[in-house]
Amino acid sequence: MRPLFTGPLTVETVSVAICDLPGRLEGCRIVQLSDFHYDGERLSNQLLRQVIDCVNSLEPDLIALTGDYVTHDPTPIFTLAAYLGKMRSRFGTVAVLGNHDNISAGGRQTILRSLRQVGIQTLWNDIAYPLGTDFPVVGLADFWSRDFHPALVLDSLPFTQPRLVLSHNPDTAELLAPWRVDLQLSGHTHGGQIVLPGLGPLPAITQDLRQALANWLPFDLPYLSRSCLKIVHHWEWVSGLHAVGQNQLYVNRGLGTYAPGRWRCPPEVTVVELVRG
Repeated sequence: MRPLFTGPLTVETVSVAICDLPGRLEGCRIVQLSDFHYDGERLSNQLLRQVIDCVNSLEPDLIALTGDYVTHDPTPIFTLAAYLGKMRSRFGTVAVLGNHDNISAGGRQTILRSLRQVGIQTLWNDIAYPLGTDFPVVGLADFWSRDFHPALVLDSLPFTQPRLVLSHNPDTAELLAPWRVDLQLSGHTHGGQIVLPGLGPLPAITQDLRQALANWLPFDLPYLSRSCLKIVHHWEWVSGLHAVGQNQLYVNRGLGTYAPGRWRCPPEVTVVELVRG
């Protein structure tokens, strides 16, 4: 099949205030990538090479990857990992997995192993310290997996300690509200893929109508189906920076796509600059 339309790559830059941020991390720049869906159909090698060149030109302090490297078959991870291993940053790359990385038997372990072999610190309910012991990076298991138990990880950190949390699905922000999450980086939504001028992402616009119709509609309609409700519940967090209680959530629009492709919703490289709050 021909590659689906994705549109031009964009770089989104956002400053995020972190309470108790260590002074040496003032101005720290984290580049986020998400939702590659690298399978020969949803992300071209040309765009992928452009992404790698873009990331390296930004000279980030840390790179964060938030899942869905493949779509179904895990085999393409071998090629994708080789590309991702070419990215450079001051403190390396950290990553979590998404729901698509956990579909096939053995897929999760194949993807974890492949990313780690190229030097990417891949986390599944783990804590890493690439930015120092006073600013941990928490990587959670995917929300739809049996292993999603945030208490096992977050309860091990003192509440006074600021932290970055990587979690593929932004719906987890609702469940993480009892814990301190200074910044959560997520993907999963693809930015809604279709953005209507002056109105916003189509899934967010149709959210109320979809919830009203979901219980009795005898067939699926695009953006009105039950599956759309299952994919993401909080479509109001479809992209960008959001306050969730006392916590902060940033949702990246991702790089790959699904039919019918993207319209006015370009693939995204995110630059997050940390400032003291």
